[in-house]
Amino acid sequence: MTAPRRNPDGVPMHPGLARALRLVREFTGESKWDDYLADCTRRGVKPLSRKEFERHRADRKEHRTEGRCC
Repeated sequence: MTAPRRNPDGVPMHPGLARALRLVREFTGESKWDDYLADCTRRGVKPLSRKEFERHRADRKEHRTEGRCC
């Protein structure tokens, strides 16, 4: 059994609220930062700052043309 997810104050969250929060983070792209940090930790490399990460992400998104009509 896994421990319940906790809010920033350390209080356990209702499982439904935790799922909703996870979905919102996926939809907004916020979870990409968590995935990136986990990947850096696994590979043993120093991560970019949050600002650099978001800038790189925006640049990649802007320069990728597949799936866009214009």
